[in-house]
Parts: sequence; structure tokens; C-alpha cells
Amino acid sequence: MDERAYAKLNLALHVRGREPDGYHRIETLFVFAEDGDQLRAGEGEGLTLALDGPYAGDLPEGADNLVMRAAERLRERFAVRLGAALRLTKYLPVASGIGGGSADAAAALRLLARFWKLSATESELSTIASALGADVPACLLSRAARGTGRGERLVVVEDSSVSGMPLLLVNPGIALATASVFRAWDGVDRGPLPDGPLLEAALAGRNDLEQPAIGMVPEIASVLQALRSGDGALLARMSGSGATCFALFDSARHRDETAARIAAEHPSWWQMATRLR
Repeated sequence: MDERAYAKLNLALHVRGREPDGYHRIETLFVFAEDGDQLRAGEGEGLTLALDGPYAGDLPEGADNLVMRAAERLRERFAVRLGAALRLTKYLPVASGIGGGSADAAAALRLLARFWKLSATESELSTIASALGADVPACLLSRAARGTGRGERLVVVEDSSVSGMPLLLVNPGIALATASVFRAWDGVDRGPLPDGPLLEAALAGRNDLEQPAIGMVPEIASVLQALRSGDGALLARMSGSGATCFALFDSARHRDETAARIAAEHPSWWQMATRLR
């Protein structure tokens, strides 16, 4: 069985405050690309994980991998005695603001619930997801949603207007630790995330982590400029804590023209041309 680990995007991300425990209260708009990493499950003794793909070398294969942690927690919760041989094909850069590890863990929960034929409810899977990381519940849904709290309190957004919208993801090839970017936030609450349709709210919103991330990785500003200068770019912004940035386009032709120009000018940058789910 196969399962896609869909790349996560934050169309907007408002940081509203820092809690005493060091975590932050946020308001965000989650959406997901049609593409991402790929996870496969087959028969096996015990739980095993093999890695391949262009970014496989950046991940641990053992118990520290989020896929294995998700699998173990699911097996414990439902007293599963069966094993699984898992293979993760890693297409998304690590520590890049598009939920790679969180998406992989969420895909493991969805995949193994099917593979082991568990009668797991969405609520039960979400409880496991919450213990794995703040973005894992959103990645478990892999649907447009508003997130509050640490991002784990979700309200699904029924807005088909952005589904299928051409999307380009670009990363300058520099990993950024989420905790470091949040620590660099200046502590200023710049106001709530607007209501309204997804694209309208996103355009009226912002990503409060952009400036601290640019301070740590100046190349992000160059990525944003390259995306914003593309014909037909409707919205260009950094996702999450970076360093991946994205642009939504009015047509696949404009997306592909921008992708070709960026590839020619910056051949070392990673990019993925896809669409929103």
C-alpha cells in the first residue's frame, strides 16, 4: 500500500504571543500541495523503515524518525501485533517549513491504519498525531484548515476556489530549525488573521516569521523576489518557519515560465511545480 505525504503550506502565519513554556500562540491557514514524499508499507517482521529519494541522507532510519515514532504509537494504542516494512521516498527538503517530517508521520498513521485494518477514528488518530508535533494533526487531515493554539486546533475550511491552483515551491538549499526562527521573533503581536475566503484572507495576512528567517538566511529574500516577479503570481510568501517559499499563479503556463527562469538563474535552488489539493 502507498500513501502520499502532502507538502504543507502556511498561506499566512500570525504569531500572537509567546507562552511561559517557550511555545507560541499562532493563527495560520494550512493548505496542501498535491505532491510530497511517498510512503509504502509491505509485509514484514516487526517494524522496519528504509529510506530513499534525494533527501534520504538527511534523515535517521531508526527510532528517532517521525515515521517510526508514529508507527510505534499507533501499534501501541491499538495493541497491533503485526509488523510492517516501511519505505519512505524523501522528495521534500528537511527542515524547510513545508511539514516534511510532520507530513511523513501523518502519512504513516493514515497508511498503517489501512494496512493493519484498524477501526481507528479520526479523533483517535488525531490524538496520536498531536503527541508527535504541532503540525502533525493538520498534516493528518491534509485539507485546508485554520489552525490556532500551537497550530493543532483545527477548523476545516470548505473553500474550493483554491483547489487545483498552480503552485511553485522554491527553497535556497539551506535548512532552518523551527525553534531558532521562533526564538528570533520580535515578540510584537501585529494582530489577528482576517476572516474570509482562503486567498482573500491570505492576501490580507502575513507570515510573522519571514523577517526573523530572512535575518538568519538572507537568501530567502532573493527567493521571494524571484517568485514575486513572475508573471501571474497571485501570492508569494515564505511557508512556516522557512526557508521554503511559494507562489500561487493564475495559470500553469505562468508557473512553469517562472520555474524555468528560476532554474536557469539559480540552478542550485530546489523547486517543485505542483498544484494545491
